[in-house]
Amino acid sequence: MTDIWTIYTDGGSRGNPGPAAYAYVIKRPGLSDIEENGFLGETTNNIAEYTGLVKALEHAKELGGKKLLVQSDSELMVKQLNGQYKVKNEGLRPLYLQAVALRKHFESVTIKHIYREQNTQADRLCNEAMDNRSAARSRPSIAPDPLPEPLENDMTPQMQALDLLKASAKRWAKGDASDPPPAEVLNRIVEILQQGVAD
Repeated sequence: MTDIWTIYTDGGSRGNPGPAAYAYVIKRPGLSDIEENGFLGETTNNIAEYTGLVKALEHAKELGGKKLLVQSDSELMVKQLNGQYKVKNEGLRPLYLQAVALRKHFESVTIKHIYREQNTQADRLCNEAMDNRSAARSRPSIAPDPLPEPLENDMTPQMQALDLLKASAKRWAKGDASDPPPAEVLNRIVEILQQGVAD
């Protein structure tokens, strides 16, 4: 019996950007399929696709998966993660970095492009989440530690932002580029700097 788990991921947005959702299916030999989906609010197709992948990798890690075959109908995401395309969209970069960091927790992760008609189970779940948001079966992300706060209140906004960036970089250097989530750090830095301008 093979010890490889097969994961199907999907994400979609009606309007791009528009109401969006993600879904994934984890298939483990001899066990029932695990199906998850979630509504994301207003965002793009690509962010929805990456969110589905990140959530699936988090779940597989939590379940103790070792070898994964991930299949997605997002050609862009697959080629970016396989090093064939660069990630030029800054909005995607934090999710891309999370996916890259999560891959390191497994013995092997193969990411393969498939056509939509080969991804019907995840596609159905994704559409269900967009059609009936309250029925989505989303799981919470593995909660990262809270963001470090700047040490002193009398620091300038620039010093507070730099302090936060340094503290975050120390945690990233421990090997998990998703803790704290880069997008959350960036948003906090923007808030600090904007507050400085307002003051």
